[in-house]
Amino acid sequence: MSQSILIVDDEAYIVTSLEYLMKSGGFEVELAYDGEEALAKVAENIPDLIILDVMMPKLDGFEVCEKIRANPLWGSVRIIMLTAKDRESERKRGLDLGADDYMTKPFSTRDLLERVKKLLSVERIVG
Repeated sequence: MSQSILIVDDEAYIVTSLEYLMKSGGFEVELAYDGEEALAKVAENIPDLIILDVMMPKLDGFEVCEKIRANPLWGSVRIIMLTAKDRESERKRGLDLGADDYMTKPFSTRDLLERVKKLLSVERIVG
């Protein structure tokens, strides 16, 4: 069974390009366009990894990350925050909230795919 990725971004063109990239990398892909939809999708089917934008309607990516990390059933989910927010304080906040990685836009598709594969190849200990 292939690993699953949830792509969460309110920009349709980014979602489309990320969907293509991740499917070409051999992953199953689900899509969400805001924070509330993302949490509903996670509750429905827990993904292996989430690519999460920060600036979104309803709930921002920081709130989504915090809610995912607060739920012990979702502890194995890897999170890459992918955002235009590039200040060091924002990066620190994302990582402090439990993101596994933080990338800024614009980004290298090759670098993103490598980071996804690296995160999904590492065994995660859930305690």
